[in-house]
Amino acid sequence: MQTGNINVKTENIFPVIKKFLYSDQEIFLRELISNAVDASQKMKTLATLGKTDSELGDLTIEVKVNKEDKTIRVIDHGIGMTAEEVDKYINQIAFSGAEDFLSKYKGQDAANIIGHFGLGFYSSFMVADRVDILTKSHTDAKAVKWSCDGSTQFSMEDLDKEERGTEIVLHVSEEAEEFLDEGKITGLLSKYCRFLPIPIRCGNKTEWRKPEPKPEEAENTDEKKEEPKEEKVEVPNIINNTNPIWQQSPSALNDEDYKKFYHELYPMNFEDPLFQIHLNVDYPFNLTGVLYFPKVKNQLDLKKNRVQLYCNQVYITDELEGIIPEFMTLLHGVIDSPDIPLNVSRSYLQSDANVKKISSYISKKVAEKLESMFKENREDFESKWDELKVFLQYGSLTDEKFYEKIKDFYLLKNTDGKYFTVEEYKNLVSALQTNKDDNVILLYAANVDEQNLYINAAKEKGYDVLLMDGFLDAHAINMLEQKNEKMRFTRVDADVIDKLIEKKDEVTPSKLSDDEQKNLKEYFTKNADEQKFTVMVESLSETDLPVMITQNEFMRRFKDMEKVSGQQGFYGGYEHYNIVVNGNHPLASRILSENDEEKRSKLVQQMIDLALLSQNILTGEKLSEFVKRSFDIL
Repeated sequence: MQTGNINVKTENIFPVIKKFLYSDQEIFLRELISNAVDASQKMKTLATLGKTDSELGDLTIEVKVNKEDKTIRVIDHGIGMTAEEVDKYINQIAFSGAEDFLSKYKGQDAANIIGHFGLGFYSSFMVADRVDILTKSHTDAKAVKWSCDGSTQFSMEDLDKEERGTEIVLHVSEEAEEFLDEGKITGLLSKYCRFLPIPIRCGNKTEWRKPEPKPEEAENTDEKKEEPKEEKVEVPNIINNTNPIWQQSPSALNDEDYKKFYHELYPMNFEDPLFQIHLNVDYPFNLTGVLYFPKVKNQLDLKKNRVQLYCNQVYITDELEGIIPEFMTLLHGVIDSPDIPLNVSRSYLQSDANVKKISSYISKKVAEKLESMFKENREDFESKWDELKVFLQYGSLTDEKFYEKIKDFYLLKNTDGKYFTVEEYKNLVSALQTNKDDNVILLYAANVDEQNLYINAAKEKGYDVLLMDGFLDAHAINMLEQKNEKMRFTRVDADVIDKLIEKKDEVTPSKLSDDEQKNLKEYFTKNADEQKFTVMVESLSETDLPVMITQNEFMRRFKDMEKVSGQQGFYGGYEHYNIVVNGNHPLASRILSENDEEKRSKLVQQMIDLALLSQNILTGEKLSEFVKRSFDIL
């Protein structure tokens, strides 16, 4: 029997591991399984090359949880270790000292630290008072048992073990007894290991299956018999899918394969994705993966169903901010790359050259996929636009280079449901919708029902109206104005129709004298809340509405932008409208000629309330008064 000291440069390395990595205890299981998979993969390679006399056999890795003896066992049938290899790989760890270790890596992710220092196996001591290694090499060397109680002392002795491979036995500490629950272990395996290339078993599960026919029943195929009923059977609980879709060739897959995998990734998401992009690159870095475009309309849910990062099929994280472009966090799916330096701090990760290349590559591939969809089947692309729009707007707003890639197929949709590129739309409306300053005015509505009066008024003038009812449209409008000179967006209810697009020499003469306009304004001001409304008398067509409610484009737009960003700034708390009175409408003359002040006041209030009602601004007690007054008038 051999005894000795583990070769470390500090005597309290295990207390450091337990103290420093305590918050990420669960990482131990990922590390042990990763080691078991490595050993199994090495065994497969040796067998393929004919460099071992050992039969390959079943390589399934088993995880066994025993509450009674308080152990967790991780058993593989991989390459195994000799005594010399145990001494080399287990008994020697290089550390610069506990104090230096703590000061240098304080605050970093435990998973990263473990990998960075080759502490995969030693993460076992986060949950175990004692750890045993029972291992037999694929060679003729004797099996070995190694044992350590968390101090720097170990024991190693020969062992009677027939099967090749390694068994790690964790004698779980009292503080970590939560890990003696098989359900918890199964959950951790599903989180970290569900796409590893070697089957992983944890206990059994119950399935309903039809019984296999007996030999004599199989021979008598001509006899008609009742279909056998399904029955409960115990089967091995295999945790993982050993051949995930991103490891397969795209040419061998169809849409149904991709959808099936999507629901495997996100079992609680019952909607199918719009489409997917299969990533596969081996130069200048290695990267595989599948990115899905979910159906996103008017909300940004960045915390649900996020893109998952893997390294050689081992789950690392879904916290990818700084690793992939910010707007890509709207996507779902998987990225797998051995070239991402996972074992360092997040700040280093975000500034790493390989990470930046990968981020740029993903952005480029997404833009190329969208462009090919637009060019190859524009009708299908348009059918997906309403769900793609938020993603493309978010990308354009946060990454100027991405906008440059997609600007030629960034679409605008009008109130008739037709789609145009920005350039197509400018060409369509420029003849009628260019104002006196040579700006092309793009009229839009945010709600077809609520702004129906204004939309119809614009169409009667021959104008076209866009529908901008999206979550990020207020921000996107600003961006598009900055990117396109001499192009301005104006909502159809931002002003009276004749002033939305002011033309040269287009002035409608007023039928009222200056005094009459002044009196008319006073009558309406008396009946309006001056804190909320400004009364304006305009010379409009007799066929235009007698009273309209408008709101300044600039004020409303910035208010909408504040709302999207979750801020309550100046504009969010400022609610102000214009009451525009058409001085040329016959009702204006009727008000001016009315000598009964009470009747005049009631008529004015009725006209104001009708205008407010058209904008859904009339509510509560004011609405009740309006209804009662309407019946009185009838």
